[in-house]
Amino acid sequence: MINTPDYRENYANSVQIRLSVWDFFLVFGTLLQKSETQVEIQHFQGIYLSPQQAKALTNILQQNIASYENTFGEIKLDPRVTAGGPVH
Repeated sequence: MINTPDYRENYANSVQIRLSVWDFFLVFGTLLQKSETQVEIQHFQGIYLSPQQAKALTNILQQNIASYENTFGEIKLDPRVTAGGPVH
């Protein structure tokens, strides 16, 4: 594997997903707590994936999450986050 000259690594604590018949669009950003009731999300990267690549990503993430939890214990999610709503 070779990194291109424009390769960058960033930290994201917000990922939004948009989809169409042809692709999935993942928008990565950083969530900043502005006040107790207000947050700001600064998007810094959007990545398009084919449906096939999105499904392959899901599979490899599930495998890696299972490995992580076997090593370090269960990953807890905020109970206020619902399955149908946005996860930031």
